[in-house]
Order: sequence, then C-alpha cells, then structure tokens
Amino acid sequence: MRIGITGHRGLPDDVERLVRQQLVEAVSARTPEDLVGVSCIADGPDAWFAQAVLDHGGRIEVVVPAEGYRNGLPDWHHETYDELLRRASDVHRTGIEESDSQAHMAGSELLIALVDEVLAVWDGRPARGYGGTADVVAHAIRTGVPVRVLWPDNASRD
Repeated sequence: MRIGITGHRGLPDDVERLVRQQLVEAVSARTPEDLVGVSCIADGPDAWFAQAVLDHGGRIEVVVPAEGYRNGLPDWHHETYDELLRRASDVHRTGIEESDSQAHMAGSELLIALVDEVLAVWDGRPARGYGGTADVVAHAIRTGVPVRVLWPDNASRD
C-alpha cells in the first residue's frame, strides 16, 4: 500500500501532539512489509508521517518539488529533512528549479500520481495560497485517489 501525505504546517503545539498521534495510528494499522509512505518531507505532517512509517518498519519515498525546495524550509528542519531524504528508498523530482507555489503543487500532483491513498492533515477550509492542502485534496479527488482526512475535533490552525 502506497500512502501519501499532505497537511498544514506550523500547527500549534496542542494540535501537533494530536495530529502526530493520529498519524501513528493510521500508519500502525498497516502491515509494515507492504507499507510505502510518499512524502515531500517538509516540516510538520510530511516529516511526522515519514518518520512514523519508518518507525513502523515501512519504507519511504520522497518527492522533491524543486531543486531549491530544501532551502525554502526552516533552517531548524534541514537536519531532519536530510536524514529522511537519506533514508528514502526512492526519490522523485519534478525537475523544477525554483521552489514556489507552482513547484509545490507540481510536487503534490506527482505525489498523488504515485499513491493509492492520501492522508490529509486538513481543517477542511480553503487553501491560504495556491498549492495548499485544500488544493492537493481537490486534485486527489479529481484524479480518483481516496483521501482520508485527519484532523482533531475542535482543533484550530491558529
């Protein structure tokens, strides 16, 4: 089973704790030998999911939306990003140079094309910018990829 991830970054600490728990539960329901997690490994749900897959005994594949993608992530996340990238069994690249919203959406579209299901850490609200979680969910639905929304009851992004 190939599972992708999309989700909101910069969640409050209390929401992060609940989302991490939901991700571990979703991953733990799968057989490790057949589990492949596909992620862009950004800070937040992307990295938490990838780590949960590895911790469960599955393997990860990484989608790199743009060659400059890592540099656009927070400096404090670079070590985690590098470690997850190193542990990936495969790396998929869009071939785009500049890391902008179009590249991020292209990376998400590539991710959707690679998976059987998408986990979406999503509050159900519209995207705050092109390529946001709502756009990725809409693309998955349009292309027939099942989406499982993970969002704690009564949680807020802000």
